[in-house]
Amino acid sequence: MLEQKAGKRREPAGGTLALMEKELEDLEAQLTVPETASDPVTLQTLMKRRGELLPVVTLYRQRKDLIRQLTEVSQLKESDDEELRKLAIDEEESLLRRLEEIEEQIYDALNPDQIPSGRAIVMEVRAGTGGEEAALFAADLVRMYLKFSERKGWKAELVHFISSDRNGFKEAILHISGKDAWKVLRYESGVHRVQRVPVTEASGRIHTSAATVAVLPELDQSAVEIREDDLEIETFRSSGPGGQHMQKNETAVRIRHKPTGLVVECQDQRSQHQNRLKAVRILATRLAEMKAREQERALQQQRRSQIKSGDRSDKDRTYNFIQNRVTDHRYGVTIYDLKSLMEGDLDEFLSAIRKVEVGRWIGQMGIGDAQSGPVAAGSKGKGV
Repeated sequence: MLEQKAGKRREPAGGTLALMEKELEDLEAQLTVPETASDPVTLQTLMKRRGELLPVVTLYRQRKDLIRQLTEVSQLKESDDEELRKLAIDEEESLLRRLEEIEEQIYDALNPDQIPSGRAIVMEVRAGTGGEEAALFAADLVRMYLKFSERKGWKAELVHFISSDRNGFKEAILHISGKDAWKVLRYESGVHRVQRVPVTEASGRIHTSAATVAVLPELDQSAVEIREDDLEIETFRSSGPGGQHMQKNETAVRIRHKPTGLVVECQDQRSQHQNRLKAVRILATRLAEMKAREQERALQQQRRSQIKSGDRSDKDRTYNFIQNRVTDHRYGVTIYDLKSLMEGDLDEFLSAIRKVEVGRWIGQMGIGDAQSGPVAAGSKGKGV
């Protein structure tokens, strides 16, 4: 069951999309002028801009029409006719669903941070404060993402890991490729805090531990200049979790980028050459992310970074096993089905988060109130 507190939708004057609509109207008026048709350069420029504006403005107009219909339906809900009231309620639900779809399309059309759906991602999971329990929780998160990727039909590979004493993960790197992988999983970046009774706790006390997650869109090596002389490359024997499938040959690759000290390992491929290629791609992604962070810090010192310290006091998301609850504090989204979520059933949870993000963005764009607010999810939903 999803519950969401949302404000009334309205259309304040001067919104960004309202300005785009006005620009399109002015542009189309110019296209009707005979002088425009006789000037090929001006005509081409105007037609190009019209092609950019029309899809977004069309969605904006559809949104305005849906809001008008919702206003009319809302009035019908006050009718004394019970059958008419029921029809109005059903129609309102249908219109609201369509409105959410339109707003997501507007968001996707204008959001500058969108990454092409085919782009693979690199996901880094590291144990934070909490010792062995934090490492076990990090391993639980890795398994959750692997199971979720399997559900989505994505290709997910554990390319590097450092095990703890009880088969947890001190750190792990996943390579995930598939349609919309970045669009769906980018919400996972941040500090994940767990509250539960650890297997290492004999007295049954609840402990709080943390792990950090970073999600980065993979970049090709060509996107970042990497000199061969700057790389220190080692090879070693690879092994899978649990000690299975031990390799006799040194197919695993460890690359150290000497100028920055970044180290990347890859051991999931069968050949040393394949592991080296993938390790270099991951290194390029991390170098690009490092450069972007430096630029952001220079422009905006107080901007919150993707990864915090991993301390117990840091929290972007909390997994409370005692209450069977997972809460994302950034978006005010809660689900009371932790077991299913840890088994990879993330669809409903991430759909709710995206709904809040789109609503907030719509509000910031000046075309409606933000649709953010506490959300509770208790039943399984459809895919993202």
